[in-house]
Amino acid sequence: MKSDYMTQYNRLKLLALREVLLKLTATFATALLAATMISGAAAAKTFVYCSEGSPEGFDPSLYTAGTTFDAAAHTVYNRLLEFKPGTTETVPGLAEDYEISEDGLEYTFKLRPGVKFQTTDFFTPTRDFNADDVIISFERQWKKDHPWHSYVPGANWEYFVGMGLPDLIESIEKVDDMTVRFKLKRPEAPFLASLAMPFASIMSKEYLDKLEAEGNMQLLNQQPVGTGPFQFVAYQQDAVIRYKANPDYWNGKQKIDDLVFAITPDASVRYQKLKAGECHLMPFPNAADVEEMKADPNLKVMEQEGLNVAYLAYNTKVAPFDNVKVRKALNHAINKEAIVDAVFQGLATPAKNPIPPTMWSYNDDIEDDAYDLDQAKKLLEEAGVSNLSMKLWAMPVSRPYMLNARRAAEIIQSDFQKIGVNAEIVSYEWAEYLERSKAEDRDGAVMLGWTGDNGDPDNFLHTLLGCEAVGGNNRAQWCNEEFNNLVMQAKQVTDVEERTRLYKEAQVVFKREAPWATLVHSVAIVPMRKEVVGFVQSPLGDFAFEGVDLAE
Repeated sequence: MKSDYMTQYNRLKLLALREVLLKLTATFATALLAATMISGAAAAKTFVYCSEGSPEGFDPSLYTAGTTFDAAAHTVYNRLLEFKPGTTETVPGLAEDYEISEDGLEYTFKLRPGVKFQTTDFFTPTRDFNADDVIISFERQWKKDHPWHSYVPGANWEYFVGMGLPDLIESIEKVDDMTVRFKLKRPEAPFLASLAMPFASIMSKEYLDKLEAEGNMQLLNQQPVGTGPFQFVAYQQDAVIRYKANPDYWNGKQKIDDLVFAITPDASVRYQKLKAGECHLMPFPNAADVEEMKADPNLKVMEQEGLNVAYLAYNTKVAPFDNVKVRKALNHAINKEAIVDAVFQGLATPAKNPIPPTMWSYNDDIEDDAYDLDQAKKLLEEAGVSNLSMKLWAMPVSRPYMLNARRAAEIIQSDFQKIGVNAEIVSYEWAEYLERSKAEDRDGAVMLGWTGDNGDPDNFLHTLLGCEAVGGNNRAQWCNEEFNNLVMQAKQVTDVEERTRLYKEAQVVFKREAPWATLVHSVAIVPMRKEVVGFVQSPLGDFAFEGVDLAE
């Protein structure tokens, strides 16, 4: 009995010991797995960008705002041509080569082979990029009867239309799977540069076909799929956008594993996050903070002359702003130096032309509308206008060309009061602001601006002030035949001297007719953590993170 008892006792001890060993082994395995995961997580690199606002959507062809381009075009997508980082020079993108006919009417693009579209939780491609993708990307913007032309309410392809492309393109032909030919109705000097712009981002026809077949076409603007360096993961409205490196990117997988856009509209909050290490890079700091940033050993600050302009666009279709004397009077009432000092702390210059002085064809011979309250009152009297009340629109977000629109609007409001004009400052959420400000019956003057998207004067003069852009980018609703003829002629000649002459003449017409009050050209400031490497400041105002890394 004792022997049996001891045998049973020993067996129980062995079983208990075995159970303990199994638990210890499981615990060790769990700890080892956790350690491996921690090590892997430590090895993964997450880059946080404190962006200034929410994108309007994720289809960059529908919009014109830099906030949207940064969140979609420069992360998820590519174009046939790209801008070489830090320049306005075009280099091969999804097209590895091209030929132009002698008459300048045919552009034939040889497409890059082996390019993969992104594989996501909501789409798995079955083929590589080809000519079909290029054709649908442009035809949906061009052809009104295309099934994708009106896939979201209010789609008006503002950039494509504003640049006159519907009337420029004769045809887009698939020569073979890897060759596409654009035929134009007339020569177009900026055409190649235009194809490197965000609106020309290339979509996956296979993905579009899938969404159309499922009846979910609107998802293209919410769940983008492209060929770019980062692929979309998730978006929490007005809070955060998450991306991860595209493992199949044709130009090489990024050193950053995860990219996060932490949406932070307030510049002071962006700065606090940057100092605390909660983000690595931020746009559009308060000018008053720049010197402090430069003195912080944990930060570094890039700066360059911005290819930009801030302006007030009068609605020239609505009285009394249809009277040039009223527009000139208001221009004479604005103290631009006060805006430079108060909003930019001197990091800007007063603007007299609609293009920046760093751009070729800038007409420096033009005289600005001087700050002259007596002249302003005189012009209003000549126009027969008194007790004028108007809306003064101020942007809700910081932009490179206007760091604090509300403060600038308050200065202008005070200036207008000095000549008997009562200006009510109004604003809306950014996407709504952009949409409402296009209305052809809009009251008053809307504050906006522009950072050049391709380095060509056409991108300012025709895109913002041409007749084809009325109801879109042309917030002044201004169609002047003399001006429009000059910029259309300049599009069609390749000789730079002749183009310069035409653009200088166009600037004379613009200044005489005053559809805008030109406000400032700003210096672009980009602060970041000292460990950020590989970021290249763009003259086009882009925030693109291809090639960016974090130093160990």
